[in-house]
Amino acid sequence: MSTDITNLVDQISLTPYQAIGIPIALVGAVFLSLGAQLQHRGVGKVEESHGDGAKSGLSLRQLMQLARRPSWLFGSLMLAVAIVLQLVSLGFAPLIVVQPLGVVAMVLTNVLNSRVQGLTPDRRVTQSIALAVGSIAIFVTISAVYAVERAFSDAQLWTIVVTLLVVVAATVAVFFLRRDRLRAMFYVAAAGILYGFVVTLAKVVINRVRSGQIDPLILVCIVALVGAVMLGGYFVQTAYSVGSPDLVIAGLTVIDPLVAVGIAVVVLGEAQAFPPLAVAGFVAAGAAAIAGVVMMARHHPQTHR
Repeated sequence: MSTDITNLVDQISLTPYQAIGIPIALVGAVFLSLGAQLQHRGVGKVEESHGDGAKSGLSLRQLMQLARRPSWLFGSLMLAVAIVLQLVSLGFAPLIVVQPLGVVAMVLTNVLNSRVQGLTPDRRVTQSIALAVGSIAIFVTISAVYAVERAFSDAQLWTIVVTLLVVVAATVAVFFLRRDRLRAMFYVAAAGILYGFVVTLAKVVINRVRSGQIDPLILVCIVALVGAVMLGGYFVQTAYSVGSPDLVIAGLTVIDPLVAVGIAVVVLGEAQAFPPLAVAGFVAAGAAAIAGVVMMARHHPQTHR
């Protein structure tokens, strides 16, 4: 038995230094949860006082009003802290390991929102959360054992940037063509996909700056990162106006890491050491996590259809 445990420990690719990123990411998840609840409250107030009931995206006037809401501003500050902690965790550990840990925020946000709204937790919602969290836990475990961090080539970075531009064009087109019919899940999914690219680009910038690789491509990555953050932020705020904070965070903390990990696997090669069985478990866990979010969106009592 002790020999088996020793063999398993020997297989784990995560070093003690890299493991420091895990608790940092968990603390960041707490700030993410609290910030989301406060931002949702601010958006709700603005929607009540300056909304037209169309639920078709926040107007410029509403965005300006948000900047005057203390709850939204304080929530934004907490989210900024969460982002800083997330970036710090990425400086320690592979993206494929720490990014999925944000799913902890989904549980915390659900508990907070249920208390604030005076709601009794729905059994189906609880089951969907358990499915998503359990799946992400399997995801992280497999990553911690087999993931290997690699240097990024210029060709890989251009692939990421060009793919991001395609995603931005597609989401903006859908938004303008069907904005009157879109539901909360579109905004959540769009923001989650964009943030997946943001995290990947942030990891790229951090690694290159630390290694002294400052070049024009880094500037391109930063511009793409900022643009994706702004568009994703708009989608998140709109999602708060048509859905609950725990639904928004559930989508972000599952879709965001799945996209980021997908990029890390397909483009950056962080999963090249995965054996076939681990790959199968990896894919199955990702699919189950997405299913959990879809179930939550379908059954959540605050979902606006």
